[in-house]
Amino acid sequence: MEPSRLDTLLDRYTTFLRVEKNVSAHTLRNYLSDLMQFFSFIEKSHAQAEAQPIVVSQIDHHRIHAYLSMLHRQNKKSSIGRKLSSIKSFFRFLLREGELERDPTILIGTPKKEQPLPTHLPVDEMFRLLETPDNASPSGVRDRAILEVLYSCGIRVSELVGLDWEHIDANLEVIRVIGKGNNERIVPIGRKALAALAVYRQILPELIVPKRRNAVLASGLGATTPVFLNSRGGRLTTRSVARLVGGHARDCGIALRTSPHALRHTFATHLLDAGADLRAIQELLGHSSLSTTQKYTHLNLDYLMRVYDKAHPKA
Repeated sequence: MEPSRLDTLLDRYTTFLRVEKNVSAHTLRNYLSDLMQFFSFIEKSHAQAEAQPIVVSQIDHHRIHAYLSMLHRQNKKSSIGRKLSSIKSFFRFLLREGELERDPTILIGTPKKEQPLPTHLPVDEMFRLLETPDNASPSGVRDRAILEVLYSCGIRVSELVGLDWEHIDANLEVIRVIGKGNNERIVPIGRKALAALAVYRQILPELIVPKRRNAVLASGLGATTPVFLNSRGGRLTTRSVARLVGGHARDCGIALRTSPHALRHTFATHLLDAGADLRAIQELLGHSSLSTTQKYTHLNLDYLMRVYDKAHPKA
């Protein structure tokens, strides 16, 4: 059998991820980006020694180690670990498909991740951030609603931009969130956030530039319409949300680098400060493992000491 080329195998792997694994578009894009970067390195180094294009059976652990060594010079361990995970997944697929007799990544260990403490905002800074967007402009009203929902619900930025109006139940004061792996969960939403969303929905047509407004309104702003739109009437992107959150944080004088993920950490930390159970926070955040949630306990040693002094017989 003639050896398969990398581009042919990548097409098959893409179909496998999309159809059989049913990964999200975001995950698929990351996998393919990591693999294309890996292939580019492999093909470039191979071309310096060989005239013929490389085939997958020629990629051994030495070549993979060389690629990882290159990554160590310009990437964090967490980024290297993700890229290596993409490569390992690809080679496991090839092994399953009979394209390889042996997995060259089998003995390559994943680098240990750094464990930085999450960034979070104190209550007064969080409240100041919520008041920063200009309510006199449509984009300011939208941004206020975004900040209120992120802080009220603690959802990921990808979950925020994926919200449609049908996912919000104002009567029950909950939202339906589609999380990682298409897992669905119900999250409470506060009345302040619901009020901000109601104001935003009223001015939604004003947010869209005039030359696009009629076309968008003609298609309808119904239940399946995305909640957060850009000025062209399209769904807001995660990058745009990150940019606006960081911009409003700078505008109100917050020194910390503030991202949507920092607001998620702020949500969890403030709940923990108020005495919320760690298991409940785990459910709200959509963490599959409690160990992921436990990193928030590092942020509030004073609270943990109060609990210890109150509850331990020998305290």
